[in-house]
This record gives sequence, C-alpha cells and structure tokens, in this order.
Amino acid sequence: MLTIGQLAAYADVTVRAVRHYHAKGLLPEPERDQSGYRRYDAAAVVELIRIRILADAGVPLSRVHELLAADEEEFAAAIEDIDRRLRTEIEERQRHRHRVAELAAGDSLALPAAAVAYLDRLRELDVPERAIQMERDAWILVAAQIPAQMPALMALKRGQIEDPAVIAIYFDLIEAVDWAADDPRLPAFADRLVAMFEEEAEDWSDEQLAAFDLDAELVTLLDEVFVNAVPVARRLLRLLNERGWTGWTKLERIRR
Repeated sequence: MLTIGQLAAYADVTVRAVRHYHAKGLLPEPERDQSGYRRYDAAAVVELIRIRILADAGVPLSRVHELLAADEEEFAAAIEDIDRRLRTEIEERQRHRHRVAELAAGDSLALPAAAVAYLDRLRELDVPERAIQMERDAWILVAAQIPAQMPALMALKRGQIEDPAVIAIYFDLIEAVDWAADDPRLPAFADRLVAMFEEEAEDWSDEQLAAFDLDAELVTLLDEVFVNAVPVARRLLRLLNERGWTGWTKLERIRR
C-alpha cells in the first residue's frame, strides 16, 4: 500500500494534483488506515496515470471522468470531439499570434501598405517622429472610415512630399507646432500656406478631388486632432479663413 506521496511519485504528478483530482471526484479517496493516513493500491496508480495522460493531452477535467468510464466507441468519439476543439483553439491562438506580430510591426497594424510606405518616406526625408506619429494617427482614422479611397489619397500625398516647396512648408508646420498662439511669425506662415494651396489646387484632378470627398463627421474629427495637437492651430485656421480658405483636413476656397 502506498502513501499519497508515493502514489504521486509513481504517476509523476504532485501531491497537490492528487488532492485536486480527489476534490473533482476523478480519483476516489481511499479509506484511511489506523494512523489516519490514506493508503493507495496499484489500481489507484493505474487510474491516476490515466487521468494524468488525459489531462496532459488537453482533455478538460470536466470530461476526464466521462472518458474513464466510456467504452471503446464512446472513447473514440469523445477524443475526436476533443481533438476538434483543440484544433479550433490552436487556430484561434495562431490568429492571436498574428495580431501580436502586427502589433510589433508598428504602423502596419492599422494602416494599408501604401500608407506605411508614405510614413516611411517621411522618415527618409528626416521628418521628426513626433510629426509622423500625428500623421499616422490621422491616417488610421481615415483608413478605418474610407479604406477604398486610401490608394488615391496616398498617391496624392506621395506626390506632394516629393515637391521641395511642399516639404519646406511641411517642415515650417512642424516648427510652428511649438509656437505660441500669438507668435508674430504666424501671418507670414499663413501666407506661405495659402500660396501653396493655390498652386496645388490648380493641379488637382477630378479623381484627386474625389479622394478628398470625406464624410463631414470624419472631417470634423480629423480637424479636432489637428487643433488639439497644435497650440497655434485655431489662430492659424482664422488666418487662413481671412485669406480665403476654410477647413484643414478638407481645404476649400471660401465663396465670396
């Protein structure tokens, strides 16, 4: 006769596991000897090994008792069902691993390849990461709302940032992020922006204009991102308005 410790050793489990199986009703508790100790026989060792093998195979403890009492046909059917469940769990975990890999990939988590390439190009142009992060967050909103329009939008943006005049304005805007709202440089900066808007607008095709036909709610949300992130944004928008342009995400000439 074996003690609980010897039983556990024979079956390669812990004493705690044996007690757990007792509590679950999987392994019957033997009578205690005159000293008050449980004593186990060979049949208990065999039963415990079977329980351990099933548990190690991923069989839920709630089904172990059923399998131990099943005949050959019932056992095969139950194992097939458990195997099917395990395959489903494995596929789900693989999907989770894929999502974790996407998290590690950074920008590509929520952006299409064209947008990732655009952000990478900004990095090649030495645009500060702070500005790139602001752009990324805005494009995530756009991509979630209008994914079909992203290729046209990215083609337009890629073309713009290859123009030295545009990228110069881009760097000016990055610098302006840290200006105070009453900075005396803002009016001249607004003039340069308007000059760029006027020149760019002449070259926009109908297809490019259609790509910027954003939902009004999305436009408002994106404008809020800009206003909340850039202290001078509200005054800059007023200055642009005075010069005949309204909006930021969706720029439009003011009809007077």
